[in-house]
Amino acid sequence: MARKKSSSNRIEPSFEGGRSKASARTIADERVAGKSTPPKRRKKSSPKTRKPKSRTSRSRLAGVLRGMVYWCFVLAIWGGIAIAGVVAFYGARMPSAATWSIPDRPPNVKIVSVKGEIMANRGATGGEALLLGDMSPYIPEAVIAIEDRRFYSHFGVDPIGLARAMVSNVMAGRMVQGGSTLTQQLAKNLFLSPERTIERKVQEVLLALWLEHRFTKDQILEMYLNRVFFGSGAYGVEAASRRYFRKPARDVSLAEAALLAGLLKAPSRLSPARDPKAAEARAQVVLAAMRDHGVVSDSEIATALTSPQVRAKSYWTGSENYVADLVMERLPDLVGKITEDLVVDTTIDFHLQREAERTLRAALEENGARLKVGQGALVSVDGTGAVRALIGGREYATSQFDRATDALRQPGSAFKPFVYTAALEQGRTPLSVRNDAPVRIGKWTPENYDGKYRGEVTLSDALSDSLNTVAAQLVMEVGPRTVVQTAHRLGIEAPLKANASIALGTSEVTLLELTGAYAPFMNGGYKATPHVIRRVSTQAGKVLYENTYDNPPRVIDPAVAGMMNRMLVRVVEQGTGRKARLDGWPAAGKTGTTQSYRDALFVGYTANLVTGVWFGNDDGKPMKNVTGGGLPAQTWKKFMQVAHSGLPPANLPLGNPVPPVALDGPAPTDTDAVADLVRDLAPVPVSRDATSATSQGVPTQPAGIGVASSRPDNGKRTTLLDILLGN
Repeated sequence: MARKKSSSNRIEPSFEGGRSKASARTIADERVAGKSTPPKRRKKSSPKTRKPKSRTSRSRLAGVLRGMVYWCFVLAIWGGIAIAGVVAFYGARMPSAATWSIPDRPPNVKIVSVKGEIMANRGATGGEALLLGDMSPYIPEAVIAIEDRRFYSHFGVDPIGLARAMVSNVMAGRMVQGGSTLTQQLAKNLFLSPERTIERKVQEVLLALWLEHRFTKDQILEMYLNRVFFGSGAYGVEAASRRYFRKPARDVSLAEAALLAGLLKAPSRLSPARDPKAAEARAQVVLAAMRDHGVVSDSEIATALTSPQVRAKSYWTGSENYVADLVMERLPDLVGKITEDLVVDTTIDFHLQREAERTLRAALEENGARLKVGQGALVSVDGTGAVRALIGGREYATSQFDRATDALRQPGSAFKPFVYTAALEQGRTPLSVRNDAPVRIGKWTPENYDGKYRGEVTLSDALSDSLNTVAAQLVMEVGPRTVVQTAHRLGIEAPLKANASIALGTSEVTLLELTGAYAPFMNGGYKATPHVIRRVSTQAGKVLYENTYDNPPRVIDPAVAGMMNRMLVRVVEQGTGRKARLDGWPAAGKTGTTQSYRDALFVGYTANLVTGVWFGNDDGKPMKNVTGGGLPAQTWKKFMQVAHSGLPPANLPLGNPVPPVALDGPAPTDTDAVADLVRDLAPVPVSRDATSATSQGVPTQPAGIGVASSRPDNGKRTTLLDILLGN
């Protein structure tokens, strides 16, 4: 560029390539002279100064983080608004909180023994509600350790636990932990259905907050433990303890508490009644959680791990459940509909109940396979009819059918005492004589068990040897209807057929009523109505029912009862019931065996107890030559020996001595056991001992009883009272 002149003769520098020639010469001169003057920096008009790369990266990262925080904050706000909206929406659909209340727990019926021991609980839950102080301390500790470690610190919802559960589930790729607190679980159990929806979860949280506001932590934990499901039909720790361990919750050990707590994850799948190994494995997880939580030591865990594995039955077990079922069957008739917790005091002696169960089960285990016996039952009552022990079958867990109260079975010869009672009431005595010979009644020809005939025998002999021919004769003499009336009067409630075969016990009865009908013999002639419920009261102690069997009616004359006792004592001492003879105690009883050995019974008594034992098969299949004088009599003896252990012997009421009157037979000899009791009295002659069936309004059946009597059958009966009065 050429230089230009200005009006002031000043030369303006011309720039070429961004630098003037003068400046270039000046710089060149300075370099030649050895001077190095740094050039002046030119000011830039725009901020385009370069920065280091590391500083730029940090700036970008900080910006991203600031953005993320910002947007997270924004999303949190909107998320909170959304959650609040959802909560408000579903909360508005719930009833007003002012109307919320804890639903009543289903009523429980606590069934206790005569000494107050708890035998069973009945109701929807299967157990009564307990206070925390009434249960083993291991139970709440185990539940908190495995289900909700921060139970005593959170407000009903545990955000930390929820976050931990979410992380665990994400890492595992499946649901391995739940985030619900015990309070939330209680809210779900009390108020909500098990469906998994957003609405239910929101309601669960709201209800949990309400529970935390309304109740203390201990109250919440107590409600939870009394209502939560533990599998196998058990709700609450008391029901679960009795279901799996057959003990109350207060006696549960550390190992057992860990098992119970472990069931909460999956009660049905982990139940020891279904999978004992899975239950045990889960219990070990609970023990580890308790150690981590600091509530148990390593030594305690080591001890717990040595405990034997729990193997629960698939159903409630124990013979006391037969009693509980009977109580629940009869309870509504006594108190009406059950709307509150009740306590039922029974007449059961729990010690005798367990001994009866053990004895019966041992008899079946030792002889069942060999003798083809599948089932058994036992009933024991006292002189008032109070049931002291009742075993309805071999194993309640296997079969809940009560063979003592519900099964109608032929009693066989065990029914004969009612035939003989009817005969004695019409003037016969144990020394009356009948001819044991083939007998035909219509088309029926009864035979003796051994197929033999003994000729002329006393009634005492006939009952002792259980002669069928003599019993059939007595039925036709007194009339079948009279026998039926006598049996009903003494306590048989089942319908009986008034025919000749009733002499051999062909009408079906239950073991309970048959046993109770023997009681008038041992108590001197009073009716003993079998009963198992003594008192029913509320949890607060208000008595709703108390039995009224204190003043029973007299059903047989004391003299008749005494004569029956003499004859039935002889059955045990010399007759078919010899295997039932007790050491040191007078005992009486009668054997019974039905056709083809389908049923075998022994019903016997002392001055304290009347006990009936039955063996047979549910399908009616014959046993292998089992008679009433065999396995039933032996089982009866074993049980009664234990029942009378340590008690002073007591005599049966034998009444006044029996006059040695020989009715239609020779006078007794001094060798007769009954005659020994009355040998000091002189014989009293009478003309006739039997009232014909016609006089009882019953047509005489065609009969050919042994050798025909030489005396006519039209004489009127003359009683001992007639002779004394001179009639």
